[in-house]
Amino acid sequence: MNKPQPIEQDGQRVLTTEQLAELYGTTADRIKQNFQRNSQKFFEGTHYYLLEGNALKEFKNQVSNSALVADRTAHLYLWTRRGAARHSKMLGTDQAWDMFDSLEENYFNPQTRINTTGLSPQTQFAIQAAQALAEQERKLTQVEHKVDAISEIVSTSTMDWRRATREIITKIAHMRGDDYQATRNDIYKDVEHRGGYSLSTRLTNLRNRMAGEGQSLSKRNKTNKVDVIGNDKRLIEIYMAVVKDHAIKYRVWDNEY
Repeated sequence: MNKPQPIEQDGQRVLTTEQLAELYGTTADRIKQNFQRNSQKFFEGTHYYLLEGNALKEFKNQVSNSALVADRTAHLYLWTRRGAARHSKMLGTDQAWDMFDSLEENYFNPQTRINTTGLSPQTQFAIQAAQALAEQERKLTQVEHKVDAISEIVSTSTMDWRRATREIITKIAHMRGDDYQATRNDIYKDVEHRGGYSLSTRLTNLRNRMAGEGQSLSKRNKTNKVDVIGNDKRLIEIYMAVVKDHAIKYRVWDNEY
């Protein structure tokens, strides 16, 4: 990854809209449009900072690269890690997904190295132990962020949650040493148990409705339980929660950190 110029706001790494657009392989206008259309899903101080007036002036004086902010900029959005994550989900491209993973590892979590040369063995051991504990906590935090990001997918678009769960189930199957369909069937069983539904019955009813609407047999046969889930927001939420639980159970993300 070509690392963007590190910039910070309130003690945490952030990115400008232009930096985010370049990294995700899109345009600044697309980032702005996605934000405007989904502004209710972004919270200032959590997903972004909005700089205006004196705060913007002060920021311009601090950054070493004046190209980060255009001269006539009246306001500036700075995106936090969580804001960058939300934009990657909204774009839904391979580049955005992969780039966010790289940003999370290399940009939003800078590592500080301590030179222990000349220190006593006891002090070196204490520092190494502290670093190991910090690294463990960092990995746990990243896994928690990954889990949290799953629930955010539901609020973006239908294709996002379908694609995301498909990719996660593929990883679960790999960790189980099982095939994809068997893994997904086990997840369906847990969804039915948790929600008190019969997905098979709902699938039959859906196909019958499609037949009554004159839809072709081939289209009806292609309709599956994921389509049933997609017709009910509560079922989507249950499905996502079950997939998340299976991912944690089979330690899907352990090797990513």
